[in-house]
Amino acid sequence: MSAAAVERPHEEQSQIAEANHIMESIPGLRVEIIGDQILVSPALDGPHSEALMLFAAPFLQLGLVRALPGIGLWLPSGPEDYAIPDLSVVDDDYRDHLVENSCYDPVCFRLVMEVTSSNWKTDLRDKVAAYAKARIPVYVVIDRRHHRLHVLTDPKGERYETHRIHIPGELVTLPDSVGGKVTLDVTRILKAGQPKTG
Repeated sequence: MSAAAVERPHEEQSQIAEANHIMESIPGLRVEIIGDQILVSPALDGPHSEALMLFAAPFLQLGLVRALPGIGLWLPSGPEDYAIPDLSVVDDDYRDHLVENSCYDPVCFRLVMEVTSSNWKTDLRDKVAAYAKARIPVYVVIDRRHHRLHVLTDPKGERYETHRIHIPGELVTLPDSVGGKVTLDVTRILKAGQPKTG
């Protein structure tokens, strides 16, 4: 999905209040604050949602975690920063970790996943730094632009120590820290995410 930065008005309104105003004014948008900047993304397209659900399927069989689309993640990168990953794998007790503005403490997140659209630079740069700083153990990007799947692990500072890129034809087993054994078929996920051409 494409993301556009929104200039903050000159009034002394909080960024969260402005982000919430945007969401209420135009339903269906995803609004996030990352690096002290408001990002606005449109609704998901069908292939985006299909890739997301295919990715989520193996997590539904695990007992101690939940795979949830579109829940808020409170970020330590700024006083009002938060993201809404396409999919999050969270501990079963995530409800006990509500911070504010329907966002949850990073401590209960085991994995976040994004499916790219025209915002691929945000997913592969800004969100890498934000999620690493929040110490999210595993960050997966379904990169529809470059037709590959990224698995980032071992967060340190504002980066991940390990960044593996997978291409069609590969099977990828995620770290057990996600809640159990999860193996992904890269070809199948990337194919599901491709929009129809021609």
